Amino acid sequence: MSQPRFEGFARTLRTSTTESVRAASTRTSAARRRTLGELFVDLDAARTEAARIKDEALDHLPSLLLQLESQCESNGIRVHWAKDAASARDIIVAICKAATPHGIVAKAKSMATEEIHLNSALEEAGYEPVETDLGEYVIQIDGDTPSHIVAPIIHKNRFQVARSFERSGLGPYTEVPSELAMQARAALREKFKNAAIGISGVNFAIAETGRLVLVENEGNNRYSTTAPPVHIALMGIEKILPREADLPLFLKLLAGSATGQRFTTYVHLISGPRRPDEMDGPREIHLVLLDNGRSKIHAGPYRAVLRCIRCGACHFTCPVYRQASGHAYRHVYSGPIGAVLAPLLEGLAAMGDLAKASTLCGACEEVCPVRIPIPDMLLHLRDEAVRSGAIEETIPWSRFAQGATSPGLWRAGLTMLPMASLVSVGGMKDWTEFREAPRKVGRDFRRWWNDRS
Repeated sequence: MSQPRFEGFARTLRTSTTESVRAASTRTSAARRRTLGELFVDLDAARTEAARIKDEALDHLPSLLLQLESQCESNGIRVHWAKDAASARDIIVAICKAATPHGIVAKAKSMATEEIHLNSALEEAGYEPVETDLGEYVIQIDGDTPSHIVAPIIHKNRFQVARSFERSGLGPYTEVPSELAMQARAALREKFKNAAIGISGVNFAIAETGRLVLVENEGNNRYSTTAPPVHIALMGIEKILPREADLPLFLKLLAGSATGQRFTTYVHLISGPRRPDEMDGPREIHLVLLDNGRSKIHAGPYRAVLRCIRCGACHFTCPVYRQASGHAYRHVYSGPIGAVLAPLLEGLAAMGDLAKASTLCGACEEVCPVRIPIPDMLLHLRDEAVRSGAIEETIPWSRFAQGATSPGLWRAGLTMLPMASLVSVGGMKDWTEFREAPRKVGRDFRRWWNDRS
């Protein structure tokens, strides 16, 4: 059974879920404002520069990707190209098969692996994927999906996590967060030690040097990138930066926007597999470059959405996301950025209704560290979706346009407007469910204007 559409899902959401999402969003948004204000003398200038760098990368994307491939190969990193989700899954499973016929795969938090539904493919191939990120691990044992690109269990509270751990046999019920973390650590540590393969995402890749950059706060990425003999990194092709000198700005913007930190606790800089004089590190590193519709977006009018650095700031600030949570979007990418990305990746017929999952208040664009014009994109997507039939136009705006462009009809409408409050709004029940019906306030503007003249 398919999930209900956005509005239907939001109406059925439990109060506890909405409260969890709102509380976490409010805290992180406040921390973001405070931290970025401390990090940058002129935050707007920093955001403008970040947008410029990302646009530069997109302007020269084909050549930068070839440069990245060349530098990675020189560093001993094997590069693979995946045109879509299916080919990415096939490539990764083939690498795993070449390393070992079965075993544990330690997975770092990665939205790209969620995008291609990698866990199920690994399980079908005989492997046991184990999430190293605590939030992702809760998602895994619950058979759930992430509802935020940074905070995957923002929709859960500690009581729900405690029940999940008790049900899964990790330990006795406890509501103390530190004790829950220790239960997960005790259960997972041995699995991580025995992992033959590690899989991660990539936050940034530097074309100039072939360096892969991963950021995190829990310190578990090393179980994916360093401890196993084989490390596979999956990266969307838009994650590229031209130069090493570009990285510091993005590390600050990402940490401040995503979690309200001055800097993430851990920054992993991966330049190649273990060298003969090194004591640890993988024998093999594979970089899988994922297209999966990104080239099509790159060639179209919504190219700026590929600036996204997956910070989640637009989620935290969006009033619609706070009310509905991530699962209402029915896609791995939720929130305002997901309302743009999902229709572009999956098509308007499947996801076009998400273009209306916004108040167009502009808060998402105000907090975006790379200045993605999300509200403008949503407006254009709404227009495309209505024209294609993906969105049903419940309010006859064409009639409004006809009246607004006819002086005679407009004057007649203004004359009748005072009587609007006397008319039943039964036909506008959906619109007035969360809004007050319009009522006349003050004097008639035209009469005031004529008297003033």
